Amino acid sequence: MNCFSAFTKVPLRWILLIGMGLAAACGVPTSESADRSSTREYSLRYTLTPDPATSSVHVALRVEQPRDLLRKLSFPVNEYISQLDGDGELIVDAEWVSWAPPAGGGTLEWNVVVHHERGSETFDALLTPQCGLFRAEDVIPRARTRTLKGSVSRTKLTFDLPPGWSAITEYSAANELITIERPERRFDEPTGWIAMGDLGVRRETIAGTRVAVVAPRGQQVRRMDILALLNWTLPELSAMLPDALPRLTVVSAGEPMWRGGLSAPASLFLHAERPLISENATSSLLHEVMHTALGLRPRDGHDWIAEGLAEYYSIELLRRGKAITASRAATAFAQQQTWAQDAKALCGKASTGADTALAVITLRTLDEELREMSDGEFNLDALLPLLADTTVDLESLTVAAQSLVGSTPDTLHSESLPGCRTIAGDHQEN
Repeated sequence: MNCFSAFTKVPLRWILLIGMGLAAACGVPTSESADRSSTREYSLRYTLTPDPATSSVHVALRVEQPRDLLRKLSFPVNEYISQLDGDGELIVDAEWVSWAPPAGGGTLEWNVVVHHERGSETFDALLTPQCGLFRAEDVIPRARTRTLKGSVSRTKLTFDLPPGWSAITEYSAANELITIERPERRFDEPTGWIAMGDLGVRRETIAGTRVAVVAPRGQQVRRMDILALLNWTLPELSAMLPDALPRLTVVSAGEPMWRGGLSAPASLFLHAERPLISENATSSLLHEVMHTALGLRPRDGHDWIAEGLAEYYSIELLRRGKAITASRAATAFAQQQTWAQDAKALCGKASTGADTALAVITLRTLDEELREMSDGEFNLDALLPLLADTTVDLESLTVAAQSLVGSTPDTLHSESLPGCRTIAGDHQEN
């Protein structure tokens, strides 16, 4: 049976019962990063138990600590979470959930509905009696912590699944106690896409990246085609960003999941009916791979940088991996140039369609200018390691370019970028 063949929309009464909530993938910062040497440790264990009958997941967070190291954990609320309960002191107001566990540890529990519409009758998170596809951030809110100075978490993730189900995450382990390690954080939380149910998986190591392509059985997902395209292109990405992707989990499914692609740490979702290479010689798969590898966080008005880089390199990786010819790539960039003529502004709330095409052409022009200014020593590739895993805007992009060639490329003057002069002025005022 198709994973979603028995899907019916969750009755409104289930949604109305949910009073307080989870901040799914909202980017709330965790504790500050620091060197973990000579630190105090406490243990966290997240257990996820799906309840397909109600399209919800029960989350239990167990804290064990030798003394009062974790003093307080808090996260924002929204409409998806309910049945909050915990040892110690639990306070819920209109905006935040705050939990102070007992000095020796305790358990905080909650239920989360996994039923997120993204457009009409399409979903970017869904749990049915046959399977579930969602991000860890959809069920485990991004939290702030207050701890004894120098304290760090040691975090595990496990699943309590229905009979016959398995779970695949961005982490290497499957159906075992998974270790969560984020060295840049004191407080480790699970991230990335999760698939559960009766799954089909293909695995391969490509250019040092441990790849898993997973989809519920019965979906028309071309797992081997995805691996083939990655075999052509991941070596090219690895040459630019050698340590960017130790692991990559590609999750896919058909209706009623959202008909697009969505990236997350070390993982991505791609709808089963998206072409791996489009007629215009771009690739939704490689677009999302670039988002995952770069990990950029655009400031307001600068979505074009992240989207433009992802789309530009979706063409470039195809060309460099010889999935398309150089002449086909040139045609693809020419089509982007034509599409870009319909763009009204580069700096805006979200970069889509013509705006992204304009971003691609802008970045291609920047690539040419960097080569010229450095006598061929630097190009756009050289900017990627300087930008990866950072918060980006026009200023940071300009500073990175200046560090390579000594001055600001003409391409990055705000006067040359439609809609960016006002944003640049706002930054100066602040």
